[in-house]
Amino acid sequence: MKIEVLGSGCTKCKRMFDNVADAVKKAGVQAEIVKVDELNEIVSRGVLMTPSLFVDGEEVVAGRVPTVNEIIEILKGA
Repeated sequence: MKIEVLGSGCTKCKRMFDNVADAVKKAGVQAEIVKVDELNEIVSRGVLMTPSLFVDGEEVVAGRVPTVNEIIEILKGA
């Protein structure tokens, strides 16, 4: 599983990255977590609001920071 956090490096983006790392650990899933902060890459994916969360290439959250429990539920459905 590949999980990507897209954002400019703002406080919300950092918090989302931390929440994702915590959720992966708690859910016990194997995942590669990648931070994408290159503006051209973010724009090329059509992201309008950051932070944005992608799981296996699909945007699952945009413009807000999901809780650890929300992320766990997303990962279970992936």
